[in-house]
Amino acid sequence: MELELAQLPALERYKLLIGLVIPRPIAWVSTFSENGVANCAPFSFFNVISEDPPLCIISFNWRSDGLLKHTLKNIRRTGEFVVNLADEGTANAMHLTGTEIPEAESEFSKFGLTSVPPKLVKHPRIVEAAASFECRLERRIQFGPEREMVVGEILLVHARDGIIDPVTKRISEELYRPVGRLFANRYCTTRERFDLPLK
Repeated sequence: MELELAQLPALERYKLLIGLVIPRPIAWVSTFSENGVANCAPFSFFNVISEDPPLCIISFNWRSDGLLKHTLKNIRRTGEFVVNLADEGTANAMHLTGTEIPEAESEFSKFGLTSVPPKLVKHPRIVEAAASFECRLERRIQFGPEREMVVGEILLVHARDGIIDPVTKRISEELYRPVGRLFANRYCTTRERFDLPLK
């Protein structure tokens, strides 16, 4: 089968791309609204793209009502955000925070999450997350009328005790069990791993 994407409706392109490019890491982004309401939501068009400088990228589309997502609105206003990383223990809460709720309502309160003040940015991080990146907006890139990407400089990493070896900075495969996004309501774990010989 060959499919020329320019000939397909956007929804079909979306289904193809998110179904084929799997698993995808998930940015569980936390911010404060202009009125001080703690907001968090998951985004699976996300990845790290550089270590020098340390950068991550997140892609946003608009809400189903055609308005700007609260997270993107808060990032535009403040130039900062926190990316939290979900694991097996927080997967359900992360998934639930993807529900569209009114801006005056907090996903933290609604779904039983704990916010904690950051060190270097204005927005809260999620205590329950396996790790968190405090980020400063490096640039915004607009694609079409309803798609925008933000590049963030990672300023500070928080991690649950034991996840990062303090000497080697290696990540514990035993203690860090992230989840990845597949498609629709499907996710995966990273428990099954294998090595391949070096060339």
